[in-house]
Amino acid sequence: MPDLRGLALAALFLAASPALAEQAVTGFTLDNGLEVVVIEDHRAPVVVQMVWYRVGSADEPEGKSGIAHFLEHLMFKGTDDIAPGEFSDIVEAQGGSDNAFTSWDYTAYFQRVAADRLDLMMQIEADRMADLTIAPDQVDTERSVILEERNQRTDTSPGALLSEQMRAAQYLNHPYGLPIIGWRHEMEGLTREDALDFYRAHYAPNNAILVVAGDVTPDEVRALAEKHYGPIPAAPDLAPRQRVTEPPQLAERRLTMADPRVSEPYISRSYLAPERDPGDQKKAAALTILAELLGGSGTTSVLARALQFDQQKAVYTAAFYDGSSVDDTTFGLVVVPTPGTTLADAEAAMDAAIADFIAKGPDPADLERIKTQIRAADIYSRDDSDGLARRYGEALATGLTLQDVKDWPDILKSVTAEDVVAAATEVLDKRRAVTGWLMREEAAQ
Repeated sequence: MPDLRGLALAALFLAASPALAEQAVTGFTLDNGLEVVVIEDHRAPVVVQMVWYRVGSADEPEGKSGIAHFLEHLMFKGTDDIAPGEFSDIVEAQGGSDNAFTSWDYTAYFQRVAADRLDLMMQIEADRMADLTIAPDQVDTERSVILEERNQRTDTSPGALLSEQMRAAQYLNHPYGLPIIGWRHEMEGLTREDALDFYRAHYAPNNAILVVAGDVTPDEVRALAEKHYGPIPAAPDLAPRQRVTEPPQLAERRLTMADPRVSEPYISRSYLAPERDPGDQKKAAALTILAELLGGSGTTSVLARALQFDQQKAVYTAAFYDGSSVDDTTFGLVVVPTPGTTLADAEAAMDAAIADFIAKGPDPADLERIKTQIRAADIYSRDDSDGLARRYGEALATGLTLQDVKDWPDILKSVTAEDVVAAATEVLDKRRAVTGWLMREEAAQ
């Protein structure tokens, strides 16, 4: 039975808080092509600066997997004005924090500081956009760091290794099948010149988005951006992204991985799925809601009810989808069987629950509850300047527009039961799927 009290409270909050539903967001572009987004939040004297580059691991030269992430590390190793390691020291001395991250489609760098330190943050971020220097003695050290990162996060984790193998099998032709961290044998051969070549090819204002969120005004940000980023020339020969497309996927792929370190065997499945596209986000919205309906809750979702409570064949179920991607992404499912339930039985129960859902469609009360929860979560998230900066930066870095971000909540709200069933019927097709079994080594034998 739906939580009527929770629904009522959420609906009351939404109805009573129209001011929160609108965010003061301004966008403009400098003469050198740098896109700028300003998100005003004057409740605290802090600010987040993020610089997003439209380049990630899916844009790497063949045979150089991991170079995007390697360069992310080397970006902290100094410029003509800043000594190696000094960048983060400067931020910390202002009472702030900084970091960076790499994805398949983008690389982003950010600082969170007091609002009156934004001038300095722009100065040093613009410096490494234009004048990165990589001392030869830094390269070997940082290569060892990323190799150890791969060792800790991937090579010692059976689950991470399975995910890596599944992703490589999911994409027949597209570079999304490459791990962001890189394949170890290619990481070992990355050089200083590889990093500098990648930097010169992609790190330019006309391939970047500056997002500033917090206690600022658009006029203040424009003046500072013109001062620090404005003098950096646009790259005249910036090449557009060279992305190959996936051929039709006609056959289900299956993987099994056995490892003595596995404590809980599980089933993982991914389907090739469409991404959010500029001006065309309806299907992605339906998939977002489908993921919540199937596996967004450990107590009320379709898979939880069917496998965890009714049949008691699973101790955990989940479904997930993120449409923030330049090209086709994935829709995922996970089922962890109960002790004594085989992976085959758990997978059969999962498939039966999905087929039943497609045949009957979503429960109307469940659909409305999910949509209300998504809307409430969207409003609560507007209290987080860091999260807002990431939302807008990721959207623009993957080809969406400010209007697309603004429209997204209403598109989610407009999704119907028929939209969800149509999306499930199209995407949850085993011919476009990779199913992985992770098991203990003795069970496999």
